[in-house]
Parts: sequence; C-alpha cells; structure tokens
Amino acid sequence: MTRKLDRRQFIAATGAVGLAGLAGCTGGNGGDGGEETTTEDTGGEETTTESNGGNGGGGSSRISWHAGGTGGTYFPLSNEFKSVIEGATDLTVQVQSTGASVENVGSLARGDADFALIQNDVAFFAREGTGIEAFQGNAVENLRGVATLYPETIHIVTLADSGVETPSDLSGKTINTGDLGSGTQVNANQILDAIGVTDYNEQNTGFSQASDQLKNGDIDAAFVVGGWPVGAIEELAATEDVRIVPIDGDARAAAEEAAPFYADDEIPAGTYGLENAVPTIAVKAMIATNAEQPDATVEAVSAAIFDNVDDLTIKTDFISKDTAQEGMSIELHPGAQAYFG
Repeated sequence: MTRKLDRRQFIAATGAVGLAGLAGCTGGNGGDGGEETTTEDTGGEETTTESNGGNGGGGSSRISWHAGGTGGTYFPLSNEFKSVIEGATDLTVQVQSTGASVENVGSLARGDADFALIQNDVAFFAREGTGIEAFQGNAVENLRGVATLYPETIHIVTLADSGVETPSDLSGKTINTGDLGSGTQVNANQILDAIGVTDYNEQNTGFSQASDQLKNGDIDAAFVVGGWPVGAIEELAATEDVRIVPIDGDARAAAEEAAPFYADDEIPAGTYGLENAVPTIAVKAMIATNAEQPDATVEAVSAAIFDNVDDLTIKTDFISKDTAQEGMSIELHPGAQAYFG
C-alpha cells in the first residue's frame, strides 16, 4: 500500500496501539526499539512476567522490568541490569520482551511495569500529552524519569545494491518503519516528513523481521533505532553487504529542526563492516518508572545500576552516574533524585 505521509496519518497510525494501552487494555503491541513483542527464554533468565500490579506502595521485592525485543539493545541491557540489581539488592527482577517505548509507557501508566526502557522523546510526548495521538489529551501524568543511558542512533539500513544512497532516495521505495505505534516509527515518520519523502510503501515489523525482509528483497530499506551495534544489523551484515544511509547536510538540518530531541551522532567505521564512519542523528535511551514506585525502591535500583557500571558490558562508554541526567526530558522520580542528588 502506498503511504502518503502527513501528520494526521502519522499520528493515527502510531496512536492506535498506545490509546488501547493507556485505556487499560492488555496485550497490546507497539513500542520503541522496533522490536518483536514475543517473550523468550534466555538461558535460565526469567523473561516472562505475571502482572503483579506493579511494585507500587506495597513494597513487593519483585519488580517487573519492560525492555524491548530480542533483536535490539534494550532486551540484553535490561538483563544485565537484572543481574546487577539482584546482586546488590534483595529485589527480584522480571525482564519482559516488549515493543519498547510507546508500549512500555502504557505499561508504566497502568502499573503493569515498575521500570522500563524508553526513548527520551517518547517520554516527553507522553508526559506532555502531545506529539503522538496515543498521548493527545491522554498525558501520562504518573510517568517519572530515573536516568538517561546512551544515544539511540537512527539507522537507515539497506543493502549495497539497493540504489538507496541518500535519504531522498527513499521516495517511492518500500520501507520498514518499525513496529506499528513504536518509537522507531515515530522517528522514521518524523524524519521522512522533514526531508520531504511522502510517497512510499510502508511495512511495520521489528528489527529481526526487517532484517529478513531486506535479505529476501521484500523491502528496500528499514529504520532501526538503537545503540550501535544493533544485534539484528550485525547478523545481517554477517551475510550481506550492508549500507547505512547517512543523515547529514540538509537532511540532518531538516530533521533536527523538526524535532529538537535529535542530536548529531555517528556510527564508527568498522561497525557492521563499514569502511568509513557514517553521520546520522540520535535520541537517547532512558530508564523510566511511575510515581507509584516507593522512593526506596527507585533509589535502590538507581544505586545498584550506577554503582556497578563496571559489571555491565553493553554501552559502557556512555552509561555513567555523571551523565545520567543529560537529556532527561521528564520529571525525575524522588527516589532517583535522592541518589543522583
């Protein structure tokens, strides 16, 4: 289906899932990270969750942590957080694979999740009740920030023989913009609209499925939002000649003017087999919670993670106590404030 991208269609598509989640429906898809929403067993780590209504004021020692799909960064990083939190506290952490940001905001709002990883732009839209139709008139007033983590790099992924060398080449192409209602789709539609690409065939799946679509020739390009290196792109690059389309010059300026959350970023040479560094833009990943979480729980989780960064292996060049409030786009939870000062 050819998609004539305009603001109304964009927010209608991204809002369909989020509205259901915020209204209290369960089992919705969508979210950031462009990931599949199935939950998987990861070698003994508990990844399925029972709804316990959130930790709330009940002081439960079990917390539910909503991540992203298994093809991106949110899921493995969340499992590393699980390990350090359980090693430093008496808390038990259940990590759930989800569609990430937009879906996770709904889970936090309902109390189905106690903590979650989301994008800072989606957090702002949710808290302010703007930007995405899911949040229009439905501001998530109980959403609270804990810490920012690392740049969420915007990848436009294609194969070397696709003929797509610049963002403007995406006009008329078949593009996977990420899971329907996801933060990745939010970013993809913002960027495409900003650079004037309004006529394209849209597909909506997570990272791993998008990789298969590229390999099979079903799509021309895919948007992937995540901290490099993204596992699904690495896997694709192991068998295919991958190109990351640069976002620079006028395209970068247009995107950053349209959405002030975007910042200059670069994917280094050697990543995904790239010969040269690729300029692009990024938002920022963050840990979020809800206002109902006890201060002591949020402070303990914050301390467990940021006092033990040396025990992490993912994105350690970016995650630190000193930078954990850079790009914080929403009100900080008092428990996080107690730790970060």
